[in-house]
Amino acid sequence: MAAHPDGSNRVFLANIHGKIWLATVPEEGSGEEMLIDESNPFLDISDIVHVESELGLLSIAFHPKFAQNGRFFASYNCDRVQWSGCYGRCSCNTDVNCDPSKLSPRNGARPCQYHSVISEFTANGSSLSDPSLVTRANPTEVRRIFTMGLAYTTFHGGQILFGPDGYLYVMTGDNEARTDPYNFAQHKKSLLGKILRFDIDKIPKISKYHRWGNYSIPSDNPHYDDEELLPEIWSLGLNNPWRCSFDSERPSYFLCGDCGQDKYEEVNIITKGGNYGWRDYEGTDVAHPPKPVKGGNSTISVENYITPVMGYEHSSVNADEGSAAITGGYFYRSKTDPCMYGRYLYADLYGSGVWAGTESPKNSGNFTTSELSFGCAHDSPLPCSLAEESSSPSLGYLFSMDFRNSGHVRPSRSSCSVPQTKLLMLFSSSVLLLLYDFTVVHL
Repeated sequence: MAAHPDGSNRVFLANIHGKIWLATVPEEGSGEEMLIDESNPFLDISDIVHVESELGLLSIAFHPKFAQNGRFFASYNCDRVQWSGCYGRCSCNTDVNCDPSKLSPRNGARPCQYHSVISEFTANGSSLSDPSLVTRANPTEVRRIFTMGLAYTTFHGGQILFGPDGYLYVMTGDNEARTDPYNFAQHKKSLLGKILRFDIDKIPKISKYHRWGNYSIPSDNPHYDDEELLPEIWSLGLNNPWRCSFDSERPSYFLCGDCGQDKYEEVNIITKGGNYGWRDYEGTDVAHPPKPVKGGNSTISVENYITPVMGYEHSSVNADEGSAAITGGYFYRSKTDPCMYGRYLYADLYGSGVWAGTESPKNSGNFTTSELSFGCAHDSPLPCSLAEESSSPSLGYLFSMDFRNSGHVRPSRSSCSVPQTKLLMLFSSSVLLLLYDFTVVHL
């Protein structure tokens, strides 16, 4: 889900199968449902997207100058057996002491049969001169930005977003649901378990660096200080970053939810060259993976490990099932709800909890968290069923969040009474929610 770059109350909604729709969120209090013409998607690339539990169309991002150039980008997975356009270098290679022929097939797929792809598309080419008015984009790929073969089929991130600096940030997981046996997240010659940073506006014809696609390297990427680090890497040591965002008021605050493995889900403040500890640390504890490291670097030092600023333990959220997974969120900067202003909101993928993180003092990186209650509005335009033996709605998986920022002027807390936070949350049960006095509408 992504807000329309034109600042209106329109949103783009993508499904995992490769379709993106453009819809208008009804005005608050109208009681109207959000309608989508499923037969008329904004973009349909379902013929090239491979869908499987953690594979599919995973993220969309709009160029900062979309209103002028109509450029936008999609991050998805493809199957090289099914599509000739699915090709690229394997993430398991000699640079990281990995041999694809020695990896066992996963979920019926050979190593690097599936690829992570970032493609550029355009909303130009129609009779309309303003791309913001276009309701259907050209489904033909304009340019292949990035392709990487996946050693395994899980934990591969997939989000893309533009930072305040205009560069494209790419989130990759360690690509292995258990223990990262090749220590990809720590290996400086691997793009797995990392935050990558590309310049997609400047494409040099010749580069001294081996690139994985059509982009250039921003001059302030940390490889200039560490020649052993691949130049695309912005930060490392992540397990499976799932939903990251920049604070609209403080561009230096770049937060990512990072999925844990056995015990802990975490939120990290991402910094240039930062190392977030995986696979040596999970949360604030030393990790004890059952498998030995087959390749990559040795353990990192405590001095180089950046601890998470927020998070929660699996046992506190999903003790019965023994699993949980974080969905990163946003700093709330709207003027609508002074109670929530400046707090970071994040949630559990399984729809089991929503939290607000409060930083004190400001810019300290010290957060305290509190869990928020949530439910369906009494005047919801559509019925909302409840989970069995629970007062919470049965919503499925919470994949992403977004909210319309209504300004950066901090409202007075003297008006902090009835919260009306406009946080949009996309769940797998095809409903869209507004936090607190929820309005629930089927997509």
